[in-house]
Parts: sequence; C-alpha cells; structure tokens
Amino acid sequence: MVLLESQVKLKAGDIAPDFELLGIDDKRHSLNNYSNYKGILIIFMCNHCPYVKAKADALNELYEKFGKDIAIIGINSNDSTNYPEDSFDAMKETAKEKGFGFDYLIDETQEIARKYGAMCTPDPFLFNAQKQLVFHGRIDNAMKPDDTATEKTMINNIQKLLDGEKIENDFDPSIGCSIKWKEN
Repeated sequence: MVLLESQVKLKAGDIAPDFELLGIDDKRHSLNNYSNYKGILIIFMCNHCPYVKAKADALNELYEKFGKDIAIIGINSNDSTNYPEDSFDAMKETAKEKGFGFDYLIDETQEIARKYGAMCTPDPFLFNAQKQLVFHGRIDNAMKPDDTATEKTMINNIQKLLDGEKIENDFDPSIGCSIKWKEN
C-alpha cells in the first residue's frame, strides 16, 4: 500500500474540469448536472482503501448535513483490472452497504483524476457555485484509519462557503492510498 498526500494541480479559483461519467445509478453524469447547487464537493475515492473506509461515516455526515445545498460526488478512478474490489459492480455494493446517498461515479479512463490532479483516496475538492476551487484537502484531521477526528475540516469549510466567508487555508492535504493507475 503506497501512502500519498494530495498534491496541488488545481489552485484556488481554478474552474472544475468538466466530466461525463457513469454513475452507480447507471446514468451518465456531467458537471453541468450539478449547476443548481451552492457548491460541489468532488471526492476521489474507491472501495478497498482503508483510508476511504474509515471516512464512510464522515462522508455520510457531509451528505446528510449539506446534500441539499452542496452536490457531493464520489469518483472512483482506480484500475479495476488489477483491483477488482474497485469494479463498477463492487461500487454499487459498497454504496448500498455503506448507505451512500451521494452520486458515485466511475472514471474508467482515469482522465478525470489526471485533470484534477487527484493523487490519493480520499482526495476531496470543494468548489463554489461558480465551479471555482475554494478548498482542496482533507475531510477531517483523523489522518490514519484508526484515528478519531477532533476537527471536522470539510464541514467547517462547507459552512464557511455557505455563509459567504473566506476559507483561509485553501489547501490542507488529505492522506490516503495512492490512486491505482493503469499500466500504459
């Protein structure tokens, strides 16, 4: 298991790269589908990573708290040939098992992860209603799977976004497993 920290490719103010990806609802989703929200949270994630598994409750909490105002989108970019537990069918099972209410999409070509500069799972990106990046980084301060969060970084930042306040620290790296890239 390779541990990575998120890296900066998109900078604060940059516009979210568009995508059209298949969701576990068997429908295609593009960034424009989420234009009616006050913000968009895109989380590069997968099924098998212990760092993502440890954040399942935090992801559900984000969705329950903000899902009406903030579009929450999980994107799995892992190579499912070498990591079958990250296959499309396994995504459906994981979402059902974990009770995910947010859209969970597959990035089979890995092109979207590359456009965003996603490196690890989870790797969250928070955008405002104009699709400008306002925060890239961790969900909370529990940096190992068995740590307990004492600061809910993403909840605080989403609240600031909704309240029209500036997010001072626009990059606070997430830590997780590396995205499993396909061999070229």
